[in-house]
Amino acid sequence: MSLGRDRFTGKFALVTGGSRGIGRAVAEQFAREGGTVALNHFNDQAEADIALAHLVRLSESAGHGAKDHRIAPCDIAKVDEVKGMIVGLVSGWGRLDILVNNAGIQASTPGDGFDASTFERIVAVNVMGQAYCAEYAIAHFLTRPGGGSIVNTTSVHEIVPKPGFLAYSVSKGALGNLTRTLALEFSDRGIRVNAVGPGAVLTSMNDAWRNDSAAKKAVESHIPMGRAASPEEIAMVFAFLASDDAAYVTGQTLFACGGITLYGDFKNNWAS
Repeated sequence: MSLGRDRFTGKFALVTGGSRGIGRAVAEQFAREGGTVALNHFNDQAEADIALAHLVRLSESAGHGAKDHRIAPCDIAKVDEVKGMIVGLVSGWGRLDILVNNAGIQASTPGDGFDASTFERIVAVNVMGQAYCAEYAIAHFLTRPGGGSIVNTTSVHEIVPKPGFLAYSVSKGALGNLTRTLALEFSDRGIRVNAVGPGAVLTSMNDAWRNDSAAKKAVESHIPMGRAASPEEIAMVFAFLASDDAAYVTGQTLFACGGITLYGDFKNNWAS
């Protein structure tokens, strides 16, 4: 078992939605620990360029030397683009060891009147996109010894409803079962599939409240630990599940949520 800074030496990882937020933090953690990383993005080239330059610096400053980090633009909701991305990375690198299925979107979709195209796009990215990426990653894993690791990004809303955001809630619930189903299907082939379920995280997806002190305080009042997470804290959970430190863990969602899934309203007993 390898702990610390070299868990990903010799490993090649694809992080979807890797140009910012949680995905970027995960990519940076892999680079610190010796990994070679591809940053997937969709229409976010400027941020991806900045993130790539930072990965190069991180690898060198951590003593891992020059790494063949890459940018992998792709709309993961389009299966042909996903296939081209993963085949291209395998051709260039020679192998892929880790897939972090992180790309995701959310938008308001109230249950009594949602926009159909918005609903369909959220499900296409959050569910179909992750399934497509897993499909082609697993197909590669099966061609060589050593298996591989997939870590999906779900959410506390895998199990906690989010009224007004029906498509997002549906998509995250589906990802929980996608994780468990793939984990079971390939459990005896050296392939592990797990998920991380973040709660409130200080990323651009939460710009509606993270830079507004009053709104941020209101959000954090619902978190038993009393604060939102940094992307770096969540990245450490991904690193654990992706690494050999979690060699006997598969089919699990690890909720990194500050206690949201504990149903904080029950902290002070009112039911009996």
